[in-house]
Amino acid sequence: MSFLHPDILYFLLPPVLILFGFLLTQKEQHETFFSKEVVDKLRISSNSFSLRVRNVFFFLISLLLVLALAEPVIKEGKVEVKAKSADIMLSLDISDSMLAEDIYPNRLKAAKEKAMELLKLAPNERIGVIAFAKNSYLVSPLSFDHDAVGFLLRKLNTNSITEKGTNFLSMLEVVNKSIKKESKKYLLILSDGGDNDDFSKEIAYAKKNNIVVFVLGIGTIKGAPIKRKDGNFIKQNGKIIISKLNENISKLATKTGGVYIQNVLSNKDIKTMLSEIEKHSVKRELKSEEVERFEALFYYPLGLAILLLLIATSSMFKRKGVVLTAFVLLGLFSQESRLNADVLDFMKLDNAKKAYEAKDYKKSADIYENYAKKSDNQESYYDAANAMYKEKKYKEAIKSYEKSSFKDKVKEAKKYSNIGNAYAKQGKMKMLEKAVESYEKSLKLKEDKDTRENLEAVKKALKQQKKKNKQNQKKSKDNKKKKDKKNKDKKNSKDNKKSKDNKKSKDNKKSNDKKDSKDGKSSDKKSDKKKDNKKNSKKSDKKKQEQKKKDKKDKLKELGKQDKKKDKSKGSNSKQATAQKGKMSSAEEAKWLKKLNQQQNSYMYMLNKKTQEKENPNEKPW
Repeated sequence: MSFLHPDILYFLLPPVLILFGFLLTQKEQHETFFSKEVVDKLRISSNSFSLRVRNVFFFLISLLLVLALAEPVIKEGKVEVKAKSADIMLSLDISDSMLAEDIYPNRLKAAKEKAMELLKLAPNERIGVIAFAKNSYLVSPLSFDHDAVGFLLRKLNTNSITEKGTNFLSMLEVVNKSIKKESKKYLLILSDGGDNDDFSKEIAYAKKNNIVVFVLGIGTIKGAPIKRKDGNFIKQNGKIIISKLNENISKLATKTGGVYIQNVLSNKDIKTMLSEIEKHSVKRELKSEEVERFEALFYYPLGLAILLLLIATSSMFKRKGVVLTAFVLLGLFSQESRLNADVLDFMKLDNAKKAYEAKDYKKSADIYENYAKKSDNQESYYDAANAMYKEKKYKEAIKSYEKSSFKDKVKEAKKYSNIGNAYAKQGKMKMLEKAVESYEKSLKLKEDKDTRENLEAVKKALKQQKKKNKQNQKKSKDNKKKKDKKNKDKKNSKDNKKSKDNKKSKDNKKSNDKKDSKDGKSSDKKSDKKKDNKKNSKKSDKKKQEQKKKDKKDKLKELGKQDKKKDKSKGSNSKQATAQKGKMSSAEEAKWLKKLNQQQNSYMYMLNKKTQEKENPNEKPW
């Protein structure tokens, strides 16, 4: 145990000890005039505390209060605290066109108000300021001191930069120089867009230097004249000029990965802009410090001091009071122990939450589960199940989810939805069926889009598994049938071989007996057959020769017809060839296009001629 403020002990304990040392050693006034025996006879019997006893109580109370002020603590270790920021550079247009009063009170003042609102809405972000017109200047580097940044913002006006005009490229150069080490730079421009129609140079520069541009357009499309301090309006060639919001600046935002928003009277525009910047930006870690973590113990001496004060100022009797005070002390200490347990439990739950956020799911699950078993807290069972789910212990998570129960339908629906997810993650057939049941229970309590999608996905997975199981069953059956057939065929083949061998032996005996009788007759029949075959062969040769002659005649006729058709088609083909001599074939055209596009970014850029921009001598006077 240690004290956060040990100096209090050194400075307050000595005077307390000296003061109560005098009070406790000092006698009462009547004891100086009368003896103790006389005082006891004269004094009315009283069971209340004497003055000396009460002084002892007050002495103890003062000691306990000094200890509480010194803040006794138990060190629990060190925690790393990180500071992160998106680093937003704010760029304010202070050219004369921002004096137009199409927005109340004028564009510049409205832009300043938007910038001040951004400082309030983003207290944890580093913000810097650049002022630009024809030239650009760094007003404030990136800083957490928003009061100083706001002070510098309020002082800006159109006279801060003498050069008239609006140059966005110079402003981007200042941004790039002011934030060198960043991988990405986030810039918010508050401007009416100037007079540029083409922001291609600015877009190219921003992309090259990783600058993401966000633009809040200040002004209206209708526009307004620009009033000077003397009351006259700015003129050009004798005519009053109307300054309008240039919406072409939106390309600078959208093509560099940012967002363009036109201003409104309320603060919704700057709020939505800040939310868009937070979505697109990646916060960078600036600093990290190790801070010691303590468990405070000041409530122990403070609670005991209050208890002693109640006893010292009470009018309880000594005998009865001792018993009563004992019961009161026991009750208060039991309540204090409960309060202490509650405080410690709160700290344990906080540790479990931090462990969950740090992805130490095992530690988080153990803390939640132990607390749930001790206190029978339903939410702790639920939190422990979430940690187990993240740890991929799905069976244990399901058991913990089932132990929790909520009266709130929304929480109960989430519980069943999480149970369904845990079942679905296991992937087995039975588990998927249980997942469907839990999803349906969740949807009965409350309709949820994600739960509905999960239910449909699990149903599809079930159908696919059923199909696979059927296919596997069919394959297994077919394999069994094939095996049975093979076994039967083998048996039949063996039986057939035996029967064939027996038949052959019998046939051989019979054939040997008949051979001798048939030899004489067969020789006569063979001579007759040879004579008939010679006659039939002569007739077939004559028929083949006649068919060959007919086939030759038919071929000659067909060739004559084809020659006539060719002569007719030659005239038409020659005309088409002469017409296409001046044109290029598709293959040749593709080759030429490849050669032309070797050193160009796009095909359209190669075909179109560059238009030379004419210099405008009549530049607008803002």
